[in-house]
Amino acid sequence: MASINTQRRPCRIMNISGSPADRRDVLALYAASDEPVDVFVGDWMSELNMPSRAYSVANGLGVGYEETFLEALEPALEHLARRKIKLAANGGTVAAKDLFDVVVKMVEEKQLDLVVAWVEGDLVMDQVQAQRENGTKFKHISTGEMLDEWEYTPLFAQCYLGGMGIAEAFRSGADIVICGRVADAAPIVGSAAWFHDWSRSDFDQLARSLIAGHLIECSTYVTGGNYTGFKSLDWDHLDDLGYPIAEIGPDGDVVITKPGGTGGMVNIETCKEQLLYEIQGKWYLNSDVTAVIEQAKFEQIGKDRVRLSGITGRPPPRTTKVGLTALGGYKAEVHWALVGLDITEKVKMLEIQMKASFGEERLKRFTTFSLTTYGSVPKNPTNMNAATVDLRLLVQAKNKEDLSDENFARPAFDIIMSSFPAATFHPDKRTATPLAYQEYFPTLIAQPTIKVHFSNPAQKTISIPPPDITIEHPEIQPSYETANPIPLETFGPTVQVPFGYRVLGRAGDKGSNCNVGFFVRDENEWPWLQSFLTTNTFTELMGEEYQGQTIDRMEFPNLWAVHFLVKDFLDRGVTANATYDVLGK
Repeated sequence: MASINTQRRPCRIMNISGSPADRRDVLALYAASDEPVDVFVGDWMSELNMPSRAYSVANGLGVGYEETFLEALEPALEHLARRKIKLAANGGTVAAKDLFDVVVKMVEEKQLDLVVAWVEGDLVMDQVQAQRENGTKFKHISTGEMLDEWEYTPLFAQCYLGGMGIAEAFRSGADIVICGRVADAAPIVGSAAWFHDWSRSDFDQLARSLIAGHLIECSTYVTGGNYTGFKSLDWDHLDDLGYPIAEIGPDGDVVITKPGGTGGMVNIETCKEQLLYEIQGKWYLNSDVTAVIEQAKFEQIGKDRVRLSGITGRPPPRTTKVGLTALGGYKAEVHWALVGLDITEKVKMLEIQMKASFGEERLKRFTTFSLTTYGSVPKNPTNMNAATVDLRLLVQAKNKEDLSDENFARPAFDIIMSSFPAATFHPDKRTATPLAYQEYFPTLIAQPTIKVHFSNPAQKTISIPPPDITIEHPEIQPSYETANPIPLETFGPTVQVPFGYRVLGRAGDKGSNCNVGFFVRDENEWPWLQSFLTTNTFTELMGEEYQGQTIDRMEFPNLWAVHFLVKDFLDRGVTANATYDVLGK
């Protein structure tokens, strides 16, 4: 069936999972409710579990799909069948076929009339190897490093697909579509394209649905989660912020909302923050379409109802992102508590003693030796907790034996009797046990052919070629300072307040890049933010965190926002990062 939409009404798409760590009861909760929904979508994947699952499969250590998806699906199946609501799930990780088999068996055991499909095409290790043998050079999209120069051996290669496989699966009668790795917003694009029977060249409509998908892909991030204005939420209902719904019309008109009777909020500010999350600039690239987002605008049209406008579409790029996974080595960490005065000197003393305890030979085998303090002691603290900071030693090494108890934990702890006053290490040594970590190399590959397979034996496999209309984009997105800055003194007298009390914002990660967008809530303050928040000022605000990284700057005039992209800020990405801030938040 091409489409169910004979009344040209909006398609209501609800996201019920934004990551592998989201709530697992939401799908069943809303499937059993009377909330009008056409399609449930969910994402159980990230740049954390993709490499870790790939490593597990390559080494026979476990399943390659995200098992938490099954926890969410099983209690919801009868309700999905009864209400005839479709589901597109980004949960196959590196084993979509295996997850498909489990879901089909689950449906059969429950004797439900549901057709399950899975989308193939994201696993491209063979293609990458063949192209390398033919002389193709792959370049890291964040650092510019060439794959031939990478010191690690790739185990797995997985690329990002678009939403056309989902659209075709639904058109052919599928009720549940299992994906390995489609882009986060692709299930929304595919669902809207199916519902409204859009063609692959309906770029404006596809672009608007893409940004609708971007807004709801992280579940409650657009309804009050991760919101810098969180103090304005209803604190009596923080236990249920409400999961987001995108209402997408036949022309691509978008309204973001949430179910009534839930906490949280959908307002212009929550939508602005989520739009600014994890973007790279004015062009939002996807396998189906390029969305031009520079003129994005939001309008509050009712309680918890926000309309998106200003999005235009262009053809997609010829290529798509592919992530190569390799074993990076092993990591382990220990923690010490430092209390009271002279924290800097205590850290220095411990560092000297630990390095002497490890000895030169052990230190040479560590590829990373990161000694970091977290927190600070206020003046005249009123209790011991306030006077305590955490000291974290994280090390990485190529070989597991280099982080054995004899080579790491004991040398790290055996100096306690000789160290600073009140020296105390954390007695739980589980983090000192070596744990494998993965290195991740993001690059580009030509978009592959997609295949869709069905549980119904009578349905033939569908083959979907790459898009035939594409455009090339510059490797670097436009970066600029404000065109006509106003001298700051013309804004009048000032008082010193925390930046975050006047400006809202959101930051996120893409590989080793980190982005952050800041916006004001009053249009009268927009000229000040444009003039004040230059790249130089931003680096000053970063303080010691700025280590000479390349920074792109751009503006969103209708959002009253300034956006920065900090290149290669996150120390090789989430899986290999040696800091707490592995997600660039």
